[in-house]
Amino acid sequence: MPKPFVLRWGIISTGRIANCFVTDLLVDPETRNVTDVAHEVTAVGSRSVQSAENFIAEYAKGDKSIKAYGSYAGVFADPNVDAVYIATPHTLHYENALDAINAKKHVLCEKPVTSNTAELRSLLAAAKEHGVFFMEALWTRFQPLALEVKKISESGVLGVPLALQADLSVDCHLHSLPKTHRILDPALGGGALLDLGPYPLIWAILALYEHPANQGASPSNVSATMLKTPLTGVDRNTSFTVTFAERELAAQAILSCNINMTSCQPGVIIRYEQGTITIAAPIYCPKSFTVQYLEGSKVTKEETRRFEYVGNGWHFQADEVARCVRDGKSESSLWGHDKSLVEMNIFDEVRRQGNYKLPPGVEKVV
Repeated sequence: MPKPFVLRWGIISTGRIANCFVTDLLVDPETRNVTDVAHEVTAVGSRSVQSAENFIAEYAKGDKSIKAYGSYAGVFADPNVDAVYIATPHTLHYENALDAINAKKHVLCEKPVTSNTAELRSLLAAAKEHGVFFMEALWTRFQPLALEVKKISESGVLGVPLALQADLSVDCHLHSLPKTHRILDPALGGGALLDLGPYPLIWAILALYEHPANQGASPSNVSATMLKTPLTGVDRNTSFTVTFAERELAAQAILSCNINMTSCQPGVIIRYEQGTITIAAPIYCPKSFTVQYLEGSKVTKEETRRFEYVGNGWHFQADEVARCVRDGKSESSLWGHDKSLVEMNIFDEVRRQGNYKLPPGVEKVV
C-alpha cells in the first residue's frame, strides 16, 4: 500500500475551535477508513509562546516537535508548515488569511470566511495570484451524514426539493457575558447571523443551490429581519428566507438563528415532491436523519440512518484539504469558492435589510 500524503499544519489562534480541530486532526485517519492522507501539526501561533505551549501540551499530546510561536507571523514564516488553519474571530479572518496567502501557505479559514463579500473576493484574488489552495472551514459539508443526504436529495427518489426549514439557536446567557465577548462585540462581528447563520444556510446550499435542477444559479431573492439586543446592538434573533427560482428549481429556504434560546428538534426539514428528510440537531454535526416517502399525504416508508465515528467531525474537512493540496487544486469541489461567495452575498444582504453595520474600520475591504 502506498504511503499516505501527509499535510503539515500550522494553527493560528488557540481558542475553543482550534482545540476541537486539532484534537480531531490527530485522530488516526484509519479509524474513519482514510488511508490516502494523514495530518501532522508542526506549528502553533498564539499571543504568547506560553499559551502556544499550553495548547500543545493539552491538545497536541505534548508533542515537543511542534514549534510554539508567540505570534502568527512565526507560523506563516515556518518552512515546515504547508497549510494554515485560521481560528481567530471572524473580523480578523481577512488579515490573517491574507498574511498566510502572501506567505504562500494553503489556507483553511473558519466560518464565516470573512466579514463581507468584498473581503472574500480580495482573498480569492490573492490566493489565485500566489497559487495556493483556499477554503472556508464549513466542516458540516464534509461529514458523512451530509454526503449521504446530498446523495438521496439528488437521486430523484423523492422528486425535487420544494421547501427547507433550518434553525440553529444557542442560549448564550447574554446578560452574564461581558460586552467585549465575541458574541456581543460588534467589532468582532458579534451576533447570531455571522456566528450561527452559516449552519442553517449550509443545508439550503447543499439541498437547493447544489441541486442539479438549480443549475448553479444564485438565489433569486433574499428577505430578512433582525431583532437586536439592547446590550450592544448586535443581532440577537435573525430570520431570513432564501428563494431559488432562476432555473428549473423553484424552492424556498426559511432559516433562523438565535443567541438567546436553545435549538429545536428536528434542526432541519427538507420537503420534496414525494417525501421529507428531517435532520436531527445539532445541525452543525448531526448524527442521524430520517427519510419519509410519501404518496399524497400518506407515509409509505420511513428510514432512519445513524452515523458514528471516532472524533467529533472536524477531521473530514482536513482530509479534503489534504487531498486537494496533494492533487494541486485551488479549491474544493465539495465546498468551492462559489458557495462561500453565495453565503457571503446572502449575509451582506441580510445585514443590509437588518441595518446591522459593523463599526468603521472593521471591514478591511468594502
